Amino acid sequence: MHHHLDAPAVVRALAPDEPVILNRPHAAARAARFFVEKFPGKSLYAVKANPSPDLLKVLWDSGVTHYDVASIAEVRLVRATLPEATLCFMHPVKTSRAIREAYFEHGVKTFSLDTHEELAKIVEATDHAPDLRLCVRLRVSSEYAELSLASKFGCDLTEVGGLLQASRQVADWLGLCFHVGSQAMSPFAYVQALDRVRAAIADASVVIDMVDVGGGFPSVYPGMEPPPLEDYFGIIHKHFYALPIAYNAELWCEPGRALCAEYNSLIVKVEKRRGDELYINDGAYGALYDAAHVGWRFPVRCLNDDRQGEAEAFSFYGPTCDDADYMEGPFTLPADIASGDYLEIGMLGAYGAAMRTAFNGFGQGAAIDVADEPMASLYDGSRQREARDNVVSLR
Repeated sequence: MHHHLDAPAVVRALAPDEPVILNRPHAAARAARFFVEKFPGKSLYAVKANPSPDLLKVLWDSGVTHYDVASIAEVRLVRATLPEATLCFMHPVKTSRAIREAYFEHGVKTFSLDTHEELAKIVEATDHAPDLRLCVRLRVSSEYAELSLASKFGCDLTEVGGLLQASRQVADWLGLCFHVGSQAMSPFAYVQALDRVRAAIADASVVIDMVDVGGGFPSVYPGMEPPPLEDYFGIIHKHFYALPIAYNAELWCEPGRALCAEYNSLIVKVEKRRGDELYINDGAYGALYDAAHVGWRFPVRCLNDDRQGEAEAFSFYGPTCDDADYMEGPFTLPADIASGDYLEIGMLGAYGAAMRTAFNGFGQGAAIDVADEPMASLYDGSRQREARDNVVSLR
């Protein structure tokens, strides 16, 4: 792994024709320590956000011991990378073969489910194991999130009581989990969800050993300035302890984006300019999937010092032959930007590097460690937390 000071130093040294992923291990370590030290419970890293083995090792060294895996491939990867880690198979729909391998070969005891069918599958695949740790997933609202996760998974409140009762009969340890959606912009998202948890527990009248508030913890992007994460933690802690649960019940969360968004940025080269459209060498089939398909706006900057034009809004085309390889933005850059210039696109650690494909023969390029700060951060001390009595902010 090569090491450089920052993105301009990489461009000066390499003048790369292919996109370059920049890793910032210090930023990921700082985010991990923040959650480990300040979240009032246990933090599981959601591996799907960025499964880089190097990142997994950084998180482990920074105190993250539990990992939310969503496939048998992720189970194998994390077990091979971190032999002592605790793995939790949190995808609610799994194959019997995946469950069996996870349990018998990789020591996975914790499984998520949202149907009686999945419960039966887990019990049968593990040969009626007496030490199962089961988490029933409850469907909750995503109204405060930038990306909804409310439609695909989760048991309805009208059905969850029976599923909790059935799970309690076969589980050594029983939890309730949910996901408020990605990039939740208000702590109130968790208040609503925990109110539904309270109703589910009351309906089932069973002992609950754990409540997992899932992911949704935000990062900073253009046009998205979330409240401090301490506000999220404070309101979750308050409402968790008001639940009718076991005195020794655990509180979990599953940050993905919040732990790894600051880990990666991307250097791209401008191959062509057409008006306010820039043709760059990464795009919808690479690390900029979210920019293309869900209109995500990432911070950008020009790495050429001689560009001094007034700020102007641009859109991007990626390198493939597909018209869908388009990112509307707007991405704000100097008005005199030209072919041959280099750009840095920031905050791509979550889902960016993990989404790269080799479509059309693109998707190659180096990964390089750099030592400077990410283009935005929740953890570097630059965003001062204001004292407030009411941490619930409605948007």
